[in-house]
Amino acid sequence: MCGPVQDSRLWSPSHSLKYFYTAVTAGIDFPEFTSVGLVDDEPFTYYDSNIRRETPKTEWMKQNEGADYWDRQTQILIGTQQTFKANIGIAMQRFNQTQGVHTVQRMYGCEWDDETGATGGFFQDGYDGKDFLTYDLKNQRFIAPAQQAFITAQKWNNDPAQLESLKQYLTHTCVDWLKKYVSYGRSALERTVAPKVSLLQKDPSSPVTCHVTGFYPRGVMVTWQRNGKDLDEDVELGETVPNEDGTFQTTSHLTVKPEEWKSQEYTCTVLHRSLKQDIVLPVKEENIKRNSDIKKGLLLSCYLSCDRILPRGFMVTWQKDGKDLDEDVELGETVPNEDGTFQTTSHLTVKAEDWKGQKYTCTVQQKSPKQEIVLPVREENIKGTAISRPLTQVLRALTGLQ
Repeated sequence: MCGPVQDSRLWSPSHSLKYFYTAVTAGIDFPEFTSVGLVDDEPFTYYDSNIRRETPKTEWMKQNEGADYWDRQTQILIGTQQTFKANIGIAMQRFNQTQGVHTVQRMYGCEWDDETGATGGFFQDGYDGKDFLTYDLKNQRFIAPAQQAFITAQKWNNDPAQLESLKQYLTHTCVDWLKKYVSYGRSALERTVAPKVSLLQKDPSSPVTCHVTGFYPRGVMVTWQRNGKDLDEDVELGETVPNEDGTFQTTSHLTVKPEEWKSQEYTCTVLHRSLKQDIVLPVKEENIKRNSDIKKGLLLSCYLSCDRILPRGFMVTWQKDGKDLDEDVELGETVPNEDGTFQTTSHLTVKAEDWKGQKYTCTVQQKSPKQEIVLPVREENIKGTAISRPLTQVLRALTGLQ
């Protein structure tokens, strides 16, 4: 069952260039400074204070920029690294902090519509995962969401030359670079990969999840309808996250009671640039996959992510009745998030009757500062919707290590 795609925003020929800087206090197993550049949400450059070198992350950057470019960018980031190291000390003083692990982050960049020529820019600073300072491009003013940032906002707002320079960068210089990068990688950046859509449910009484995966580009719209009309209530949209192959996945949850969707006509509709027609899945028994459908075994995933820093110096292990497991365990790749943090997965494949009848745990250990999280494999800890693939139960541990 299909219908015409209605939302042209997913077809908008717009592109974006973003940079994420992350600085962290010394003493942990993580670079003191990292920089990640993204074009259309795809990482294309990387730098950190350990390698002290800006490096390409895509073939189209390797092929189109020579040594002079990488030398110049490296020198700029070495200077930025020193600035951010000082910024952490200043922020700690503002918040009356003398020790502990703290982070300063910056996200800035621009947008450009290839069809209309419209442009936009953004600039935002954060401290310990919270907004610290934001630039209002329209009014050319800095806004301080945190009281501790008032001093900085006032100082920068009283510097007309700096405000004009930032405006020129965001609306012209940045856009010029974005256009150049898009010309380098247009075939890769403008490729389309169609999503795969499944309806999932932990058990017959649980919410129904519309799981959308394997799509590119990132922009996707997932909506629910009841008797042909869009639903706004009883719907919870999940985060869009990257897959290891460069595509994306997302989820949307329908939280109505089963008797409601059984007695009325509910549908999940997916709109994406790759589709000539919307994907529309009716919420019916025959279209829903449940964990109980798994006969042979069950894949449990310990999925790690965080909104601050997940150092590379960590280890994920599985235990059965207190003893470490080596068999039936598969550690996924550690991949970067858009903001310079990292995420990974570890998979344990066991039969449902095994983990229900014995004590299984997923343990996350961080080296510095030393910290350990132990999550028991229990019904109440398991998220029934798939994160990595259909017919998967996911044990999600939001570490928040700091």
